[in-house]
Amino acid sequence: MRKIIVLLVALLPLTVMSQRWHITGFGGISNYQGDFQEKRLTTNQSHGAFGLGVQYDVNGHVSIRSGLVYGRISGDDKLNKQEDLRLRNLSFNSRLLEGNLMAEFRLFDLDEKRFTPFVFAGLGVFGFDPYTYDTLGQKHYLQPLSTEGQGLSAYPDLKPYKRVQLTLPFGAGLRFRVNEQVTLGYEIGLRKTFTDYLDDLSKRYVDQAVLLAERGPKAVELAYRSGELKDGNPVYPVEGTVRGGEDVKDWYYFQGITIGFRLGTGSGGGGSLFNRSKGGKQLDCPRNVY
Repeated sequence: MRKIIVLLVALLPLTVMSQRWHITGFGGISNYQGDFQEKRLTTNQSHGAFGLGVQYDVNGHVSIRSGLVYGRISGDDKLNKQEDLRLRNLSFNSRLLEGNLMAEFRLFDLDEKRFTPFVFAGLGVFGFDPYTYDTLGQKHYLQPLSTEGQGLSAYPDLKPYKRVQLTLPFGAGLRFRVNEQVTLGYEIGLRKTFTDYLDDLSKRYVDQAVLLAERGPKAVELAYRSGELKDGNPVYPVEGTVRGGEDVKDWYYFQGITIGFRLGTGSGGGGSLFNRSKGGKQLDCPRNVY
């Protein structure tokens, strides 16, 4: 009997620690703000997104969370209301995969309240790779084509953009306690990036002859596509003509439903693990244990 008691006492800290961990899931939409999409938040041209992660509760108000999120972004000048941008006739798609580590602050302790607003911020790493389709429906990745002269010998100052970069995620939401182990929430998470090439569009057109010589006719075809339209201009722009807006970096974001599953049994509803007894009397132990 004594050995059993000693074993239970030894395992108690592990049980308490497990109650601080959650498995989390996310399902919603992804979108971006850039040269094809000027609104900071919109569902226009959005796509499905999902994620998985873990969360560790430091206390009732503060957590550390980490996860992987997958989504997709896109943009198309055919949907632009501005005539000059519609005639530009460019488009892109890109998959996004993000890994992040963030801190979350909740206004209320969910062991005491049924819901709480929360905010979060942290650091992330994401990968992207913009691509488009030509007139035959064939898929082409844009970064190797140097559509704005990146990596061409005539433009030594224009370096190819990296397809894996840092991001600063932050956002806010609401979370509801369903029971002792399950929470549901809704959140919006913005991602500040340090690139203007999520959409492969940023600066100016480069010399057509140089692009043709070093990257081939497909690069020229996909760098300028106005000639594909009936009312478009088939003449390739002169070097230095504005192609995109380079003053503001691109953003992307996720918004949707979150779900959390607490590992082990924890507090919530009728109080914490050590706050309940069979006779209804409270034990003299710390209340807020996860």
